[in-house]
Amino acid sequence: MSATTTATNQAAADLSEKQARILRHLQENADTQTYFKSRLIGDALNMSAKEVGTNMPAIRDGEFNIDVEKWGYSSSTTWKVTA
Repeated sequence: MSATTTATNQAAADLSEKQARILRHLQENADTQTYFKSRLIGDALNMSAKEVGTNMPAIRDGEFNIDVEKWGYSSSTTWKVTA
């Protein structure tokens, strides 16, 4: 196991259950989608857009195999996610 994989696994272990669900959703869809609205993530995961927005900073600031950037605010916060 590489040092990067170990660091990623440790960072993921520090996430709450909601944050881990959001991270998994983003990782599973980042190859086919770049922009994600909090509202639509919430719909997919049975959370509110506010819950998604509250939990995104932990993912954005963490060491994972994706990069997350707050992108826009029209009708719901949009996140740019790149693998």
